[in-house]
Amino acid sequence: MFGFLLFVLLVGAALYWRAPAWAVVLSAVVALLAGGASWFWLILPAAVFVLCCIPPVRRAVNERIFTVFKKVMPPMSETEQAAIDAGTVWWDGELFSGKPDFKKLQGYQMSRLSEEEQAFLDGSVEELCAMLDDWEITHKRKDLSPEAWQFIKDKGFLGMIIKKQYGGLEFSNYAHAKVVMKVGTRSGSAAVTVMVPNSLGPGELLQHYGTEEQKNYYLPRLAKGEEIPCFALTSPHAGSDAGSIPDYGVVARGSYTDPRTGERHEDVLGIRVSWEKRWITLAPVATVLGLAFKLYDPDGLLGGKKDIGITCALVPAEFEGVQIGRRHYPTGSVFMNGPTWGRDVFIPLDYIIGGVEYAGKGWQMLVECLSVGRCISLPANSVAAGKATSYTTSLYARIRDQFGLPIGFFEGVDEALARIGAYTYQMEASQDLALTALDSGEKPSVISAILKYHNTERMRKTINDAMDIHGGRTVVQGPRNYLVGAYQTVPVGITVEGANILTRSMMIFGQGAFRCHPFVLKEIRAAMNNDKAAFDKAFGAHVHAIASNVARSFWLGLTNGAFVTAVPGGRQAKYYRRMTRLAANFALLADMSMFSLGGSLKFKEKLSARLGDMLSNLYIASAVLKRFESQGSPKEDEAVMQYAVEQALYDAQTAMDGLLKNLPSRPLAWVLRVLAMPAGHNLKPPADKLGTQVAREMMKNGEMLARLTKYMYVPQDPAEPVGVLAPAHAAVIAAEPVEKKLRSMARKGEFAALSQLTQLQEALDKGVISQDDFDLVTRARKLKREVIMVDDFDMQLEQHDEQLLQRHVF
Repeated sequence: MFGFLLFVLLVGAALYWRAPAWAVVLSAVVALLAGGASWFWLILPAAVFVLCCIPPVRRAVNERIFTVFKKVMPPMSETEQAAIDAGTVWWDGELFSGKPDFKKLQGYQMSRLSEEEQAFLDGSVEELCAMLDDWEITHKRKDLSPEAWQFIKDKGFLGMIIKKQYGGLEFSNYAHAKVVMKVGTRSGSAAVTVMVPNSLGPGELLQHYGTEEQKNYYLPRLAKGEEIPCFALTSPHAGSDAGSIPDYGVVARGSYTDPRTGERHEDVLGIRVSWEKRWITLAPVATVLGLAFKLYDPDGLLGGKKDIGITCALVPAEFEGVQIGRRHYPTGSVFMNGPTWGRDVFIPLDYIIGGVEYAGKGWQMLVECLSVGRCISLPANSVAAGKATSYTTSLYARIRDQFGLPIGFFEGVDEALARIGAYTYQMEASQDLALTALDSGEKPSVISAILKYHNTERMRKTINDAMDIHGGRTVVQGPRNYLVGAYQTVPVGITVEGANILTRSMMIFGQGAFRCHPFVLKEIRAAMNNDKAAFDKAFGAHVHAIASNVARSFWLGLTNGAFVTAVPGGRQAKYYRRMTRLAANFALLADMSMFSLGGSLKFKEKLSARLGDMLSNLYIASAVLKRFESQGSPKEDEAVMQYAVEQALYDAQTAMDGLLKNLPSRPLAWVLRVLAMPAGHNLKPPADKLGTQVAREMMKNGEMLARLTKYMYVPQDPAEPVGVLAPAHAAVIAAEPVEKKLRSMARKGEFAALSQLTQLQEALDKGVISQDDFDLVTRARKLKREVIMVDDFDMQLEQHDEQLLQRHVF
C-alpha cells in the first residue's frame, strides 16, 4: 500500500506540475524502487519512456495514429472552415488550457472612455435620449420622430466606427457599446437604429475590405448620414445556416444606369443577381444595400472556377430592380426592419465589396466582422435591460409597501432582486472584458458567441424577475410602464445574429473546441496538410496535457482547489482557486468527450451545449473578478461580486454534472466523475443571506447601485415614470418615521377618521405631528402614488388620462 501511495503521489505531482515526460517516468521509477516494488513493475515506466522519449519510436507510433486520425476526422465544410479560422484566441484559450494564468487576466488594461467619447456620451447621447419617447415611438408614430432621425444623422451616430479621415467619429469599441447601451435604456427602437450601421453592415465591411474608390465614396456619406445602410443576409430559406443562402448571382454581360451619376453603361461585365431577403434592419429606409449571395461563373468569364462562392456587394437601393419599402413589425419594437428582393438585377463587378479579388470571400468577411459585432450590439442592449431593471426595480421595491413593509424586505422579492443585480453585474463585466480584447486588436470569436447567448439569456431572466416584482404595475401598457417594451422585445435578442439554441448547442464549444484548444486545430491542420512532423509534435503535447489534466482534475476536484497558490491573493483568492479547479475539470472532460465521440460530438448538441456552458461560466466568473478589482474592490460591491461569481461557478458545476450523467460511454463517465468530482457537488449556489445583502444594498440607491447602473439614462424630470423614482425613493424613506407613528395610532384606534388622507389631517389638527411632518408625508404619498399607478385610457384605448392625481380620494 505504501508503494502504491508513493507512486500515486510522486507521479501525480509530476503530472500536476506538467513536468516533461522523462521527469514523469523518473518519478515513477523512484516511487517503485522506494516502495519496494520488484523489477517487473519497471516495465511500465520503461515502456512509457520508450514510446514518449525515443523520437524514432514515438514518430513510428504517431504515424500509425496519424493514418487513423485522417480517416476518422470529420469532413469540414467551407463555411465551417471559415468560421474556425475567423477571429483570434484570447483569455478563452487560457481557460481551455486547463491551467489559466491569472497574471494575464490581471495584466489586461480595461478599456476606458476618452475625453471626446465621454463628452459625446454626456452631450449628444443625453440629448438624443431626452428627445425619445418610447410610448410615442412604439404606439403612435411607429417610428422615431423626424427630429430624432435628423439628430442621429447630424451628430454622427451612424458613423461611430468610421475613421475620422472619412468624417466618422472613430470611437473605440468600448465607447460604441456604451452609446448603444445608454440609448437602449431609453428606447430599444432607437438603440437598434443606432447600432446596426455600426455593427455588421457596409461600413464595417468597407473599412476592412473595400477598395479605395468604395471607401472614398461611401464612408464619408455613411458617416454624415447621407446614406442609410442595411445588410441583406438572412433569407426565408436560410436563417442561422447563412452558408446555404439560395440567393445567387451569375457573371454575365449587361447594361445598367449608375444612379449616382445618371450615366448609362452598355455591354459591361457584371453580375445578374436574384435575391429574397427578410428580417433586414433598416431595409425599408436604406439607400444602399450590402447584399450577400452565391456567385457562379458558368461561362468562365472571370477565368477561374465556376462555383465562386458567397460574395458581398454594395447595391444602391434606387438601382433598377431593387425592391424595398415594406416593413416587418418586430415584437415590442418598431425599428425599421423589412424584406428586400430583386430578380436578375444587373450590377457591375466593381460593386463587389473589395472588388473582383474578393469574389467568393464573402463568408470569411462576414464571420470576421460578426465576431466583432456580436461583442457589441446585442450584449450592449442586454446590459441596457439589466441596468434599467436594476435601477427601476431596486427603487420600486423600496417605495412600494405591503403589510407595512417595503416589498423588497420580503425574502421572495429580495431573492429575485438579487438575481437581477448579479446578472446585470455579470453581463456588463463579461462585455467589458470582451471590449478590452477588441480595443487591443483581438477578434475573440468564441467569446463573442458566449456574450451573444449568455447576455441575451440573462436579459430575459432579469426582465422576467423585474416584471414579477412589479406585479400589476407593469402588466398594463401605457406611458407609465417602463418595462413592458423591454419584456416584449426579448425575442428579438434571443433570435437574431444566430438563434440562442444554435449558439449554445453548436457554436460556443463547437468553435471553441477548434479555436481555443491548445492542440486540436494544430492536429487537424497537420492532417489536412499531410504534415506528419507537425502532427507528431501536436499529438505528443496533447497526450501529455491529457495526462496532466487527469492528475490536476482529480486533486483539484478533491480539494476544490484549496491548495492552489498561483492565484491572486485577497478576498477573491478562493474564487480563483475554484476556477483553476473547474478549468482543469473542463479541459479533461472536453478531451475525453472528443476522444470518445469523435466527429459525432458536433451532433450531440446537448453535450456540446453543456461543455459550452462550462467554458462560458468560467469566462463570466473571470470577468466578474476582473471588473471588481479594476474598480478598486469597493466594499459596497463585494456582496454582488460574490453572488455573481458563485452563481457562475455553480452553473459550471451543474453543466459538468449534466455532461457526466449523459455521456454515452457509461464506464468512461463513471471514471471521469471520480476524476472530476471526487468530492461530489462541493460548489454551492449563493446563500440566501448573501442574496439579501445584495438586495438591501441595491435598495439603498447608493454607490453600489450607481456603479451597477452607470451610463444609464435617468430622466431628471419627476413627471417622467423613471424620473420620479429617485425623488419618491428619498421622500418615502424620509417620511417613514412619521408613517410608522401614524400606523401605530391607527392600530390603537386613536383616529376618528377612516382614510389615511383624513387621518393625516387629524394628526396635524391634534398636534401629534408638525406641519413639516404633514408636508413631508403628503409629498411622499403623492410621489409614491405616481410610482405605483397604472395607465388608463378612454374606451377606444386612444386618449391617455394624465390627471390621475385628481382621483386621489384616500
